[in-house]
Amino acid sequence: MSGIDGCLVKYSSAPRATPKNDTKDTSAIIVLDHGDPTMYESYWSKIGNKCDITFNGDNSLSYFANGKSLCWFLESKLEEQIKRLHNVVGSAIVDDHYIVVGTVSSQLMQAALYALSPTYQLEPISVVSATPFYSAYPEVMDFVRSGLHKWAGDARTFKKNGSYIEFITSPNNPDGVIREPVVNGDQGKLIYDLAYYWPQYIVITSPANHDVMLFTISKCTGHAGSRIGWALVKDKEVARKMTKFMEISTIGVSKEAQLRAAKILEVICNSCLDPKMENFFEYSQSLMINRWNRLRQVVMANDLFVLQKYPLQYCLFRKDFYESHPGGEEEDCEKLLKEHKIHTRSGSRFGSDSRNVRISMLSRDEDFNIFLKRLMAIQRPTNGN
Repeated sequence: MSGIDGCLVKYSSAPRATPKNDTKDTSAIIVLDHGDPTMYESYWSKIGNKCDITFNGDNSLSYFANGKSLCWFLESKLEEQIKRLHNVVGSAIVDDHYIVVGTVSSQLMQAALYALSPTYQLEPISVVSATPFYSAYPEVMDFVRSGLHKWAGDARTFKKNGSYIEFITSPNNPDGVIREPVVNGDQGKLIYDLAYYWPQYIVITSPANHDVMLFTISKCTGHAGSRIGWALVKDKEVARKMTKFMEISTIGVSKEAQLRAAKILEVICNSCLDPKMENFFEYSQSLMINRWNRLRQVVMANDLFVLQKYPLQYCLFRKDFYESHPGGEEEDCEKLLKEHKIHTRSGSRFGSDSRNVRISMLSRDEDFNIFLKRLMAIQRPTNGN
């Protein structure tokens, strides 16, 4: 199966794989365990100084931003470009939502959990997500051992009566599937994690329109190091509580990071509208298509691994039919690949099984090329040899 920032590869049967020719090379280990989006360096290196931004010594002294947003530390330039981006791409309805900025979606997850959890309760509210779920969910939910919420595992097996919070990751990390709520209880509260709902990964069939939606610049533009994310929130009180969580935990979000993110989003929007510029999403999608095609060729050349297939769908952004190209079975596929110097993330981390692994598709070209070469070298043994 296939992951969203990587591919979820499945080993197909029990016989032990052996190397074709010699894979005992001395080259470095290829780390494809996480979705570090260095693939995008090739686009941004061609942009030149269009994203340059200068800060003077007297800038960003105040805690407060210069806008009038409910989120008092949200820079107005970033708010403007977030709205513009969603309107240009058609990825989300923004007009009737409040914007809350955070240190990527990880902090926003915690803020949303805080805002949606009942204040007075005898026990923590259960938090669930359907398997395979994002591997960080269990750790994020229980890291501080909050009295407000607790991780309760797979949404498909959740039978408890009463209130709960369900995370819907769509497209899903790791398998790239468009998700809908699973529990569908009367007292459920939903958080949509839409980190990968962008044209290079998935077919944009309609703008998302949910009560709480989380986005991050990391997977949208590749600027993971800038650590900026945002939430679109319908309910004013929920947005206010999320802002309060950010205020208590970090007293806001870096202005420099926000303004850099605003500039990057501005350039991306311009690239979609200016025919003289290379369209960022079309460029990125072409990279993903190329990588997926090459990976499929390698997988088809042997019968050890299996990749998931995706249907053709009409994309509102590209105005044409496209296939999704997400950015991610021996009994222990992770161990098998590690023996060939390929570090991946086991399916067991996602609530799946160890015959699956997620492999990042967003690495630099040289790393991806080495990955394909090593994957091609793994073969099933013949006649017991």
